[in-house]
Amino acid sequence: MIWLIALALLLLAFAGAPFFALIAAVALLGLNASDYDLIIAAAEFFRITDVPVLIAIPLFTIAGYLLGESKAPQRLVRLTDALFGWMPGGLAVVALMSCALFTAFTGATGVTIVALGAVLFPALIQARYPTKFTLGLITTSGSLGLLFAPSLPLIIYAVVAQQLNTTPPVGVDEMFRAGLLPGLMMLVLLAIYSVWSGRGRARARVKFSGREALAAAWDARWEIPLPVVVVGGIYGGWFAPSEAAAVTALYVSITVLAIRREISLSKVPQVCRDAMVLVGAILVILGCALALTNYLIDADIPGQLFEVIREHISSRFVFLLVLIVFLLFFGMLLEGYPAIIILVPIVLPIAMRYGVDPVHFGIMFLAILQLGFFTPPLGMNLFISSYRFNRPVLEVVRACVPFFFIVLFCVLVITFWPWLSLVLVR
Repeated sequence: MIWLIALALLLLAFAGAPFFALIAAVALLGLNASDYDLIIAAAEFFRITDVPVLIAIPLFTIAGYLLGESKAPQRLVRLTDALFGWMPGGLAVVALMSCALFTAFTGATGVTIVALGAVLFPALIQARYPTKFTLGLITTSGSLGLLFAPSLPLIIYAVVAQQLNTTPPVGVDEMFRAGLLPGLMMLVLLAIYSVWSGRGRARARVKFSGREALAAAWDARWEIPLPVVVVGGIYGGWFAPSEAAAVTALYVSITVLAIRREISLSKVPQVCRDAMVLVGAILVILGCALALTNYLIDADIPGQLFEVIREHISSRFVFLLVLIVFLLFFGMLLEGYPAIIILVPIVLPIAMRYGVDPVHFGIMFLAILQLGFFTPPLGMNLFISSYRFNRPVLEVVRACVPFFFIVLFCVLVITFWPWLSLVLVR
């Protein structure tokens, strides 16, 4: 009977059934099989209101959408171009930094490729970067900001991990600090490769001009303080994540709507609606997933899985290698938020029994998820980039190969060197 139900749910998934409905179905079936009152599932939705940090999600989301609809991306590219575009390979560094910062604030890798790709792709081609390199760079750069505050995946992982009552506990501010060094390592290694690849082939698109640098800085004068105030406030302990989200939303709203006036008041409801559709999807999936987590914990599913795994894998090193392959496979198939909400309650308790710190696991998980976005053959960003730049998917896949192995190397370092993630936390 169980196999028939599993097969039916699998067929519904392939038929395009809403993801939250499938999660809810599994949770309800599990609760019913364990003779629990099904009202528990509804109670989990209500429990979301008792998680104060969740207010950061809609606030950061609306700020990111307002920035995306304004001309902030163009000003960001102009500023970084004026500062680094004169270097051999400097424009590639500009692309990496711009995409990482934009993704950190929007939390959407595909949006970064679509929004900044229109500016960066022709600029890189004009600067004589090979088309193959340019495709790989922008496709990869779209997911770079996931480990930097105030990335939504960091917040969502912390919220899900808190429901598992881990020891030591996981906080949003801890996740923000933990992602800094691993994210910088990825950014630096990709920048080094980009500069090395650009030597002798790409030319500097612009000569350094102090006047242009000052003009670009003045043009971006309202955007420059944002990451400094928000990220610095979080890392410095001045703001709680929810307070930082409120400051960000207020600051962006004032600058975009009142000072720059790049978005008309008549368009604000549309932007808010688009942002809240994403937030609503996240919260609905999260509510269903919490019901499923409740069942998994009560039925001790992670413990049973651990006993099965331990029969075949006793080494922590081998377990982590298998975990990378497992998470990479599902990270390629699932979108970012569902992957976090569904996989973390199952895998985190098992990883902790192998001695993995929950904060370290979160950074490792998101790093692998970041890699999964452009892992062939089903990585989501491969198809977004193919559509955006009108290139065959196989061409995009081949372009991403060197970047894939660089990020894979970073994932291995993050996985087997916990100090990198924990030095700013513990």
